[in-house]
Amino acid sequence: MTKYAIGHQTSLFSVADMPGGYRVEPVEPLQMSVEVLQSWKQQVFQHQQQVTVNSPAHQGSLFALSPTVADVAESIDLFNLPRQNTEFWRWKADDQGVSALYFVVDYELPIVLYVGETMKSGMRWKGEHDCKRYILNYVSAHRPHGLPVAVNISFWADAPTNTRDRQKLESALIHKWRSPFNKENWKYWNTPFVSEG
Repeated sequence: MTKYAIGHQTSLFSVADMPGGYRVEPVEPLQMSVEVLQSWKQQVFQHQQQVTVNSPAHQGSLFALSPTVADVAESIDLFNLPRQNTEFWRWKADDQGVSALYFVVDYELPIVLYVGETMKSGMRWKGEHDCKRYILNYVSAHRPHGLPVAVNISFWADAPTNTRDRQKLESALIHKWRSPFNKENWKYWNTPFVSEG
């Protein structure tokens, strides 16, 4: 018979192995100097500030029955959408959500990091999503330097329900903001946060 110290209880399962449990893999901080990180963020911020201040004029149609993709992209005030924690997908939800566009933003500066679209806003991030890793890498790069970071996600629920129309709008917004976590924009930012870390 094995003797245990009083008060010691062995566990048959770890928390990660229990039903409904999840495993959180530790993230090694991304090795990046404070100067490189701040310079990278400033470049993204400066581009996005120009977009905000100097939104490109586009020719509307006098006879258009509905707004163009460009009109809608210009009308979304994404910095004033209600914010949610990027771990929202772990919360118990009563429904699967709605068709939406979503934006991952670091409100500390602020900069738009990612633009996405979904048919079910409550379900999109429950499975695999590379952006989850990008966010972890981004936040971990700030920690060794004690830099503030405030990454949240916002949903715009007025997105078209038609998938093709929603994707066109998503593409226009990715192009407009040059959001660095979207693959389409990696060429502009040499994004260091998308690696396996």
